[in-house]
Amino acid sequence: MVLGRYADPALDGPALDGSERRMDRALDYLYARELAQRGLRQDKPAFGSLDPSRLSALDWIGEVRELFPRSVLEMLQSHAVDRLGLTELLSDPKTLDSLEPNRDLLKALVAFKGRASPAVQDKIREVARKVVEDTIRRLKPSIDRAFSGRRNRFRRSQTKRLQDFDWRATIRDNLKNYDPDRKRIIADRLRFTGRSRRQLPWTIILCVDQSGSMLGSVIYAAVMAAILSALPSVEVRLVVFDTSVVDLTSEVADPVSVLMSVQLGGGTDIGRAVQYCEQQIKQPSRTIFVLLSDFCEGGPVAPMVAAVRRMASARVTLIGLAALDDQAAPDYDRATAQLLANAGMKIAALTPDRFAEWIAGIIE
Repeated sequence: MVLGRYADPALDGPALDGSERRMDRALDYLYARELAQRGLRQDKPAFGSLDPSRLSALDWIGEVRELFPRSVLEMLQSHAVDRLGLTELLSDPKTLDSLEPNRDLLKALVAFKGRASPAVQDKIREVARKVVEDTIRRLKPSIDRAFSGRRNRFRRSQTKRLQDFDWRATIRDNLKNYDPDRKRIIADRLRFTGRSRRQLPWTIILCVDQSGSMLGSVIYAAVMAAILSALPSVEVRLVVFDTSVVDLTSEVADPVSVLMSVQLGGGTDIGRAVQYCEQQIKQPSRTIFVLLSDFCEGGPVAPMVAAVRRMASARVTLIGLAALDDQAAPDYDRATAQLLANAGMKIAALTPDRFAEWIAGIIE
């Protein structure tokens, strides 16, 4: 290796900037074992240890996914299976039993599931189920609140929820209970407003880029699709793509099946996916089209922009999400995103609860 920990003494001054140094450490983590086998002394690494800890290896996977382009990432992941001891992780179900299910583990397993043995495939599905259930349990209350309807101060409700508390009506109805000695109102009747719902049907089309850089957002998209599909008067269509387009609408109620169907790698043809989704639109003015992608188009950009412009002219509500996760930290092709914005698509990076609020604001 030209760089790496063994080259540090020979480098004169800070030759690498911050992101380059992270890349250097990530490559050193993967390839330094070969140097050790050649007799080079193992100094303490700057980026994690080289012990057989599966969690350290899984953290490394997230690091390289953020740092390197897809072509390099695929090669690194292939080398990592043997060099970081992931072969055991992908062949022995007992190894998975010893790890705590979480989103980082699930992302790594989905990335490598094509190499897993059949027995481990079942374990991956089990991990996916636990992570999905935990995610739904965490997100559903805020999403339910977002879709609970707009407050209507002319309607009363027997459901006592803090966000629906009508303090004006409560004070008015309890003025007779004013205590002059204590100088406060003793409220024995609390008032709560009702909510109005619109029941006209809406269609939400989620078009999801299944490239490795979007994997965290894909997990949330699968969960959000399942939650949204359970709402009254809402039809959800779920489409995933790379250079091919796969319609997973029939699986939308089962996010685990969706995640097990994701195939990472390959190129990206966003235009083809957008054109397919355009053909599924029946009521443009009551359709929300969501493109979840890093906007790194592998094919010509013109067909994608033209399809977005046609949908905008037909009054389809359009949003492009560069990220859909807890951090909402976007990493995307800004030039392509600007072209889509010019064609009529809003571009954003949202947390799931903010995404639900945005959808609810349109539907209501």
